[in-house]
Amino acid sequence: MDVSDRSVRLTIEAQPSDPPAGAPGFMAAATPFEPQLSDSPPRPSVAADDDDNNEASCSARVRQAPDDDGAAGPERQLTLLALRLAVLEKAASGLGALGFIWATVVLLGGFAITLERVDFWCVTVILLVEGARIFSRSHELEWQHQATWSLSLSAAGRSSVRLVARSFRFVFRKGAGCGTSGKAAGGAAASAASCSSHVGRSGCGCGWPWMSWSWSFLSGHVGRLFYWLQLTSATACVVLSGVRLARQDFGEAVDARTNRRSALDIFYGLALAEALLFLAEKAAWEWEVSHGRLLERVAAECRLAGAPGLLAIRRFFYDAYSRCVEGSIFDGFRMDLVSFAEELIVGGSHDEQRIGAGILVNVAASPRLGDAALRRVGTSPAVVERLVEMLSWTGPAERGARASAALVVSKLASKKRNALRVAGVPGAFESVSSLLYAADEECNLLGLLIIKKLARDHDNCSKIGTARGLLDKIINFSTIGVTGPPATFVMAPARAKAVQRSLQVIKMLAETTGSTGKQLRREVAEIVFTVSNIRAVLRHAPPAHVGLRRLGAEVLTRLAMDADARERIGGTGGVVALLLDMFLRPGGSSSDDKAADADAARVEAGEALAMLALESPRNCQRILRAGGGSSSSATTSTTTVDSLVDALGDAAIGVGAGRILTNLCAYTGGSSEWFPQLRRATRGAATVLRDVATVNESKPLEVSLGFAAQLVRLMGPHELAHHLVNAGVSEASLVSWLVSVLATYACPSIKAPRIRRFTIELVIALLRTSSPPAREIAEAMAAAGMGAELRRVAETTSELECFHVFSGSAGLSRHAVGLAALVDTALELMGTVAEAEPHGHV
Repeated sequence: MDVSDRSVRLTIEAQPSDPPAGAPGFMAAATPFEPQLSDSPPRPSVAADDDDNNEASCSARVRQAPDDDGAAGPERQLTLLALRLAVLEKAASGLGALGFIWATVVLLGGFAITLERVDFWCVTVILLVEGARIFSRSHELEWQHQATWSLSLSAAGRSSVRLVARSFRFVFRKGAGCGTSGKAAGGAAASAASCSSHVGRSGCGCGWPWMSWSWSFLSGHVGRLFYWLQLTSATACVVLSGVRLARQDFGEAVDARTNRRSALDIFYGLALAEALLFLAEKAAWEWEVSHGRLLERVAAECRLAGAPGLLAIRRFFYDAYSRCVEGSIFDGFRMDLVSFAEELIVGGSHDEQRIGAGILVNVAASPRLGDAALRRVGTSPAVVERLVEMLSWTGPAERGARASAALVVSKLASKKRNALRVAGVPGAFESVSSLLYAADEECNLLGLLIIKKLARDHDNCSKIGTARGLLDKIINFSTIGVTGPPATFVMAPARAKAVQRSLQVIKMLAETTGSTGKQLRREVAEIVFTVSNIRAVLRHAPPAHVGLRRLGAEVLTRLAMDADARERIGGTGGVVALLLDMFLRPGGSSSDDKAADADAARVEAGEALAMLALESPRNCQRILRAGGGSSSSATTSTTTVDSLVDALGDAAIGVGAGRILTNLCAYTGGSSEWFPQLRRATRGAATVLRDVATVNESKPLEVSLGFAAQLVRLMGPHELAHHLVNAGVSEASLVSWLVSVLATYACPSIKAPRIRRFTIELVIALLRTSSPPAREIAEAMAAAGMGAELRRVAETTSELECFHVFSGSAGLSRHAVGLAALVDTALELMGTVAEAEPHGHV
């Protein structure tokens, strides 16, 4: 019965034989050969993106200084200025209203026929002037507001891409990873600049930038006209009121000496106070905005420097001031850039949404305010939905806005809660996948980044797999793009980043657990370009991009967890040879990061080879051929087995070499065709037996026990005794150590789930050997208490020990023989051997 496709969900609990979950390094290097607990940390991936590192560092800073979450942004300076100006404006408006009522009701209504001619015309002129000022005041801000917005829209058509390019430089400021230098940011900026110049020349093909500029020019001049009209009106009001108050020549009539003089003094005083307050407001405005360049300073602090950013800040200031004037003075004070951008994105026009997205990009990039801003945006379903909808914009003038929205969505998806909201938007994956089809590298990279972050959730992996054409497009980005001789091939930074993110996404999909993971592994492996693209990465990736090779090996390891994919990968020409060369290639002797990356790549190549050799006789034969070995001769100078045996002593890849050799010996097929080459593995028997008797670390001990069990089966008569002597280990000490291993691992181990199985397999192999006599070994085992330990194992077996590999906590590829059956075989052999020898002497 074929049980290779069956999977069993395991509920694993930490056992006393395992280190505590909080111990340093616990489960840090977990592989598909060991199960992973649901709450264990994910295995670190190679060459993490710089934006991931930036987000992690920002999150750490926020956790260390929680008080910064509520800190006001630089735009608070603008809202404070708007509040002060609104107080002056409302005070002047109040005095003006009082003066208008006083003039119309008291003076013109009560003393119209008794006023001197000069006072009558002065009052009339002041009322007309104030009426003109009030009219121009109500429209000046509106026209200035419109002028600012028109300028921002025309600038958006030319410069929105430059605003996004600055954000990319912040995100990629430490390089693009995988050997990518900071030139990537320069390339992005150059691309954005060329795009913006193209948009500025052509716009939408209908002359829109010129029309917008003309409208902004007109509205700006109208606004300035109203501005000077107000200043002229206020100045005239000050002059007339001051002159009349100074002269006090209101007439000498008897009735004029009663109330008329007081009424005129009050009116002129109110008019003078109102005009002075208004002029004080204008003076404060000009001092802060024009002389103090407050808008420029705030724009720079908010990372909105440049024409588009400055215009957005000016619009924000006008909006805050308008709210303070038109409503409560605290309405504008409560505004900030995040709420302003959210309003533009949700309720604004198509062009306003572009500006709002650009503002969010720069605020989200702030180390101090970015996390708080993203939390607020993530709690607004309408904003998230509109941002996701903006990902599908395809207009030539919308490239910058699309990239801005993509950058914000990628930062939102960094948090699991926000990622669920993004994925929950109807058509979200279709919108994200549209980024991969854009003729723009930045959009492509951001699309892959968003998918990578969404793939951290199990349910999202299923949606990615079912999205039409998305898997094919992701795999298409893993093409390394070799266009010249391999010796002169230089990978562009953007291409390296695209290949890296594509492989990371494929790896995350391939290591998905449960039935979803099984289906995804099959679908990914069935795409004909998957393995060939990875082969090109293994073959042509420059030494500076060794991280890409490691990722390629990791993907192959995860895909090979499926039996059909295992054969498909092994049957792709050159893959096995490339992995073997990558595994056996000596690592760097220095202790720098490059040497560590090279060793990590070798380890991953070893895991891939071990997975390919698992239960696959044809892949085992491919591995044996790849190293130059022959199926009919054992006299070849250096064979695959020889190289792997030599690698057992390498601290970096010794465990991987042991796994590969164990699988080669176990699954080559049992025929005599490859037996001569496999027999050469016994050269390392002394080393392996010494490790079995001395190593305490669980994973190397497990591998040594499994390889030793296979080696004993390959040994001829009296060969075991010879290797034990070379190892400096006696039969009694070996048996005693095996008993202590079973006693130490009284319960199944998560870190070494096969250690008890391999121990029992070694016991069986020793009992079946002819040298030293099996009876002596059986007696030594009985004396050491092997029987009792074997019975204890039989009572504590679990599903954890029944599988070769694991997907999370689910077991895959069940062992052909159960552990309980192995225990019964070992006990039976012990009893049979012990009873058979005495009968032979009778």
